[in-house]
Amino acid sequence: MAQGVFEHRLAAHGMDNSIIHLDSAGTAGYHIGKAPDPRARAAAKAAGFDIDAQRARQVGLSDLEMFDLVFAMDQSNHHALMDLATPDLRPKIQLVMSLVEPSSPEFGVDVPDPYYGEADGFRLVVSMLDQAATAWIKQCGPQGGR
Repeated sequence: MAQGVFEHRLAAHGMDNSIIHLDSAGTAGYHIGKAPDPRARAAAKAAGFDIDAQRARQVGLSDLEMFDLVFAMDQSNHHALMDLATPDLRPKIQLVMSLVEPSSPEFGVDVPDPYYGEADGFRLVVSMLDQAATAWIKQCGPQGGR
């Protein structure tokens, strides 16, 4: 979901994936090659984001080497990414909700995994990621968010 939300917000600011490359990958190898959960697609679509073309893949060391920033959804994934990273790559890794200054008390630091819950959980995650994407664009995105 994060990739779709960030891409949408960048496009709204005149940027696209040919200028700023965004991608999404999980720390576990679940669902590799599969489309997002139907509840995730529905929640994203209801908020104006299209994630239908995304496919699951597992993050690798090459991702950490290629990208300037790597956002983790929660502390567990952050730890897994830090374990995968060489010491020189670790500064690139941060919690996505750390972009929201300070992390919104209504949301917290971790983006919850909605997979085993109801559709409301997916809507909450979309809202959290939208806040993070908007904050990122304002802080360090294209032209400081203009």
